[in-house]
Amino acid sequence: MTPSDDQISDALMRLARQRGPERSFCPSEAARGLSAEWRPLMPRIRALVARLPLVATQRGVPVDPQGARGPIRLRLAPEADQGRRGSRG
Repeated sequence: MTPSDDQISDALMRLARQRGPERSFCPSEAARGLSAEWRPLMPRIRALVARLPLVATQRGVPVDPQGARGPIRLRLAPEADQGRRGSRG
């Protein structure tokens, strides 16, 4: 069964939140968790990343997830992490 866009987005955001904004992950980690045939999911994942509060990088430099060639890493955008932390004050 092919995962829906919502399932892919949920898997990506779950991984990102587990790691936090300081640590990145390979998008294939989410794909492998969703399907044994994960490679065909990668173009959809890159397209969805562009709509999520995630930062795609190559060698630590932010890149467009759809335009980048080669492997990318993902991490939670700093703004997206703000909602996770309770305010103090």
